[in-house]
Amino acid sequence: MSSQSNITVHEKDFFVQKHSIVRRIWGNSDTILFIFAGAAGEFALSKAVDWLFYTGKLPADPIGRLFSTVTYARAIVFSEKEKASKAIQTIRLIHTQVEQSRTYAIPDWAYKQVLFMLIHYSVSAFEVLERRMTDSEKQEVMDVFLEVGTQMGLENLPHTMTKWEVMHKDILQNHLAYSSFTKALFDQYQKHLGNTRYFLLKEVQRLVSPARVSELLGYKRPTLLYLALYAYKFSRWLGLAGVVKKLVLPVKYQKQIGDLDIRDYENAIF
Repeated sequence: MSSQSNITVHEKDFFVQKHSIVRRIWGNSDTILFIFAGAAGEFALSKAVDWLFYTGKLPADPIGRLFSTVTYARAIVFSEKEKASKAIQTIRLIHTQVEQSRTYAIPDWAYKQVLFMLIHYSVSAFEVLERRMTDSEKQEVMDVFLEVGTQMGLENLPHTMTKWEVMHKDILQNHLAYSSFTKALFDQYQKHLGNTRYFLLKEVQRLVSPARVSELLGYKRPTLLYLALYAYKFSRWLGLAGVVKKLVLPVKYQKQIGDLDIRDYENAIF
């Protein structure tokens, strides 16, 4: 009885519980890449995307920015509560410094849009690559990222999937637009990825993006990746996924992408 009690207390020390679906999602390089492929499209459509151009970091090095973002996400998902909270406060401080430099605040809805993207694409990417998620698993994903928002000081966040869906739909409808910034970002994606990988990026976006995002990006036809996905899943079963990744991912980033995989995601501690 005493041993079981100690385990329970220890479990509560983590920001994300060891057996949470969130650890499984964020411990797999395939899922992470799909999440950020989708987010790359929606980021480019945000009416607050000018903030990304103010710092210049994402347009100058979109892939490097991906790994920087993953580092912070990992520091939250796989850390004890105290370390995770420090990472969240660091993120908030970085944004506050940018706001002070520009002399006005990032809109509240823009922060919520990022949180909602992490929720949507975590679920969408996992379902495309693995299986349908249960309602309780989706709630877990939502709870984790809304706790991030709460610790960043955001107010009026939804606490049920139904309320989240309403707020998410509102943001997608009212705070996205195709602009010159959108085109500029996609031009940078193509420049850094090359034509073949840029094509794959957009095909993944067709798979995981909400209908509103696909509409604004002009994605009218279905993705061509369905057969490729079945082949890739089969290659994972055969243990050949690493070989496939080397063929489609930039050589410069292959080691970093490989490091995204966490075999024992339940017990990983950052």
